[in-house]
Amino acid sequence: MSIWWSLHLRRDAASVPLARRFLLGTMESAGVDPDISFDLSLALSEACANAVEHGGEYDATSDGTWKDRDAWEEPSATASGQYRVTAYLDGEKCRIEVADSGPGFPTRGGPRTSERQPGSGLPDPQYASYPPVTAEEGRGLCLIEQLADHVHFGNRPGCAGAVVSFDKVLKWRKDALLMVS
Repeated sequence: MSIWWSLHLRRDAASVPLARRFLLGTMESAGVDPDISFDLSLALSEACANAVEHGGEYDATSDGTWKDRDAWEEPSATASGQYRVTAYLDGEKCRIEVADSGPGFPTRGGPRTSERQPGSGLPDPQYASYPPVTAEEGRGLCLIEQLADHVHFGNRPGCAGAVVSFDKVLKWRKDALLMVS
């Protein structure tokens, strides 16, 4: 048995705890170990917060850089006022994907994928780009890499927007409804 769901949410700060609670409720009902549920819910919160903050429509300026639109200019019914969260619990793993309609990730070097090496405690140095210790933001993607087993950061094919997807192997409670047999 598996569970799949998808939410289309407004780019509003209130959507972040809504997505997190939806995921936690699904995992609790299915019987996923609470520690795994917590890790995935924290990673989801970070991905959603990034979509809320960075996932809207951007305007190109005359010098080719991007300028964030004022939130009041953005009608909530448009695609740029929304983002999508999709979760799959299937057998041994959970995959979560958060997609927005912002400018996406910088294309230097192509999409960023990391797979945590068990027991190392650190992501592959090729992909780790930690912000300075004194920075007030910029740790979300690094945190997602630490909480999940496999992470992919990329851009939506053929249109604007970023996609963050991450997997984690599930552990089950003894009374789990969906436990792998």
